[in-house]
Amino acid sequence: MRKLVVIGFVIAGLAIGLLSALGETWAVKVFMMVLGGLIGATAGAALSRIGLGSRATPRRDGALRGLGTSSEDLMDNYWRDEGHPQFMKPPSPDSKQFGGTGGMAD
Repeated sequence: MRKLVVIGFVIAGLAIGLLSALGETWAVKVFMMVLGGLIGATAGAALSRIGLGSRATPRRDGALRGLGTSSEDLMDNYWRDEGHPQFMKPPSPDSKQFGGTGGMAD
């Protein structure tokens, strides 16, 4: 049904483009028909809501997004956390706990 609406708008746009260029050469008629068809396709797709994304799929697991526990969060923060789960990254050997300077020059 949606495709029928879009096709109807395309045909209407082609007809309006042809009627607006009746006394002109064929090149102008073809150009106006293409322009009318393009505008008709755009209007038909907008009115029939073709091209809108589907609704978001529900989460498979009970994890809440943004807490760092879901697989999507782990993928988003992989480079920042270097592959470790959030707050579970092992300490750096340069930290003060192991006698280092903690990144500061002596």
